[in-house]
Amino acid sequence: MIVAVKTNSKKRALIKLLSIGAVIVMFTAYYFHMSDEYANQEKLESQEKLEQLKLEEEKQKSKKLERIIYREIETAVDLIGQRKVIDVKLISNRVLIVVDPDTNLDALKVRYGSAALIKKGLKDTKIAIDLKYVIESKYNAN
Repeated sequence: MIVAVKTNSKKRALIKLLSIGAVIVMFTAYYFHMSDEYANQEKLESQEKLEQLKLEEEKQKSKKLERIIYREIETAVDLIGQRKVIDVKLISNRVLIVVDPDTNLDALKVRYGSAALIKKGLKDTKIAIDLKYVIESKYNAN
């Protein structure tokens, strides 16, 4: 049989006090570490939300510009007459419309003025409409 004798010594009390102090220091350090981690996580989430909002805003702007360009091309084709149009292309900030050579372009000249460049050939007439100013005016108006 083993008999253990416990004595209340100052060393034992000091060790208990130091161990409790160490545990308190560890919990405090853990608390501050986790609060920093949480703050960093919140910061990253807010940055991701801002990036998503910017991307969504860019998509909305591009859709708005696409609708403006599409409506402007529809208007130009309606002014020319849909049966006379052979081909429509969008090249950088210009619309290239190829029409029959006997097409009446007076309405188009009145609407676009110098923004519409017209080149007549034997087989077809090519019209290049500069959309830069048209889009700027309509985009800023909306």
